[in-house]
Amino acid sequence: MTVFLFVDESGHDHNESPYEVLAGISIKDRNLWNMIQEVKKIQNHLFGDFYAINTIELKAKKLLKAKTFRLANQMPPISIDELPTLAQQCLINREKSTRLQLTALSQAKIIYVMQAIQACFDAGGRVFASIIDYDAVAAQPELGDMSSLSFLRKDYSYLFERFYYFLEDTGANEMGIIVFDELDKIKSHLLLDQMAAYFINTRKGQERSSLIIPEPFFVHSDLTMGIQIVDFAAYILSWGFRIKGMSKPARLELQPLVSVLCDMRALSRRIIPSVSRELIDIWSIVLIDH
Repeated sequence: MTVFLFVDESGHDHNESPYEVLAGISIKDRNLWNMIQEVKKIQNHLFGDFYAINTIELKAKKLLKAKTFRLANQMPPISIDELPTLAQQCLINREKSTRLQLTALSQAKIIYVMQAIQACFDAGGRVFASIIDYDAVAAQPELGDMSSLSFLRKDYSYLFERFYYFLEDTGANEMGIIVFDELDKIKSHLLLDQMAAYFINTRKGQERSSLIIPEPFFVHSDLTMGIQIVDFAAYILSWGFRIKGMSKPARLELQPLVSVLCDMRALSRRIIPSVSRELIDIWSIVLIDH
């Protein structure tokens, strides 16, 4: 058996996002195709074939921006029977769309993200993430720009650690395969070298290579549903998820989506000698602040 970990990031351009997030969504091979079919069915029901025909990738920064929620809330919730027709009319009419059609499309976008994440959860998906505050990046080179490092960045090693614990806890000798959103060729080769150094030359990496295949796959996000869903997760965690140590304001309208992602977290319990001689809880979403 194989467990795929689809990985994407949000906020690493230091443009608008409050936090840097390296996120992963895991799903077992036997559940992946059913999940993909379900999400495509949801997309087709709400939007018809508009996005597929026009080869438009549904990205979180477009679907979940503040304007989408403002338009969605300008009228009461539209009947689920009427919503798809009105949303599809808006996609066709564009600037000639009515207020009702604009509202319907915005409500449909939010519903789509919620139902897509729920479909992943229903298929046994789990969420992993390393979250970094920009201030920590400035103080710690190991959290910085990947191109300036000869070793694996800390947020990657933390993500792989949590994924390894999850695989270990299944007790089924399931192997993990890492799937990244495609980078440019130079960055892809650099990440491959950093991962090889981690899994071959470090004690922890060698241990974790027993359950995680050290060489990842790189895919086009617009062709890979798993990457599209983890893009949603990374955005939602950056803008809406908050735990102790995360002081930047959260967007409250994202809380229903945050709640589903929290339910998708994996919990492992381990003895970490440098921390405690007793079992401690290790959640699959971690804030790296030191």
